[in-house]
Amino acid sequence: MIASTAPAGKGPRKGSHRQTQVDPLAPLRVPDDPPWDVYLTGTVFLDIIFTGLDSAPVRGTESWARGMGSSPGGVANMATALARLGLRTSLAAAFGDDHYGDYCWDALEHGEGIDLSPSRTVPGWHSPVTVSMAYEGERTMVSHGHEPPPEEPAPECPPRVRAAVASLAPGVSAPWIAEAASKGTRVFGDVGWDDTGAWDLAALPDLRHCEAFLPNAQEAMRYTGADCPRAAAHALTEYVPLAVVTLGADGAYAVDRRTGETAEVPAIEVEALDPTGAGDVFVAGFVTGTLADWPLADRLAFAGLTAALSVQEFGGSLSAPGWSEIAGWWRKVQSVQGQSPTALRRYGFLAGLVPEKLVRPWPLRRAVPTIGFRRSA
Repeated sequence: MIASTAPAGKGPRKGSHRQTQVDPLAPLRVPDDPPWDVYLTGTVFLDIIFTGLDSAPVRGTESWARGMGSSPGGVANMATALARLGLRTSLAAAFGDDHYGDYCWDALEHGEGIDLSPSRTVPGWHSPVTVSMAYEGERTMVSHGHEPPPEEPAPECPPRVRAAVASLAPGVSAPWIAEAASKGTRVFGDVGWDDTGAWDLAALPDLRHCEAFLPNAQEAMRYTGADCPRAAAHALTEYVPLAVVTLGADGAYAVDRRTGETAEVPAIEVEALDPTGAGDVFVAGFVTGTLADWPLADRLAFAGLTAALSVQEFGGSLSAPGWSEIAGWWRKVQSVQGQSPTALRRYGFLAGLVPEKLVRPWPLRRAVPTIGFRRSA
């Protein structure tokens, strides 16, 4: 289950891969496996995060933040989360030919071991930027960018992979999704808020190629017309084999049409500092558990745990947890006096996954913002 390897040094600009210390798919790997576990495509932003604000910025005034950080954002949030959980991740994205694009490329390829061979640098195109301000457990964002040139689409023939994460949008069909599904790739459909207000599942043509669909409670109810998220999950299985609905502070609920199995796991109570990227981390955790062939309830629990760990830090990809954080949390909660035995059993599957040598003090910060502030012990 564990491959103890040190991160590789800087290699060629294209196609490098840094091995992880924990490989959740190790028992399932065979010599003729696809070279990559997960493929995804989308827009990479440069995220600049201001932290430690006492309140939202006030018009006509200057606000000072006690800390700040920068990291790749957008689709990079999910790519980073997948890679840190030990999945061999391949990303197709356009990068600007500016310093921001170079920074994001280097951070993803050399810092996270993500395969960028399907990606490209677009001459004369500047990187999209998002400035995020976190305060009182909320966030405010300002973004700027332009669409990449039309001759820079995602590759129509994605690499051979076990799974792909597809961002579905109303009225949009991406040829690579059908192509991937036809070759046996397991497609996980993610979705955002429908700005058209139609909330029509028929307007998501690529949903029929997906094995799983992962909306939040409001999205699921609006798409199905159901009056509760659990009923919405069941209704969604008419369109996709596996429906997973996130319930916010109440956890998550899933229905597998193929087996008739349902599962519901409550959320972990945490002090949420910044929700940026938490949904991406949840999807990454669920994909990891699915590819590892874990029981449905374990997949939900793991996805919820990784999302809970992420919201306790600032930023998107900055806060995506790795196995050190997961191991540290697992050891810590077992040492808490009066801990619920039922709750501990819910996460007992971690005992066979997390190695002792990765355990470090928890909570901890895996990626420190470029300029930060100290925490009290």
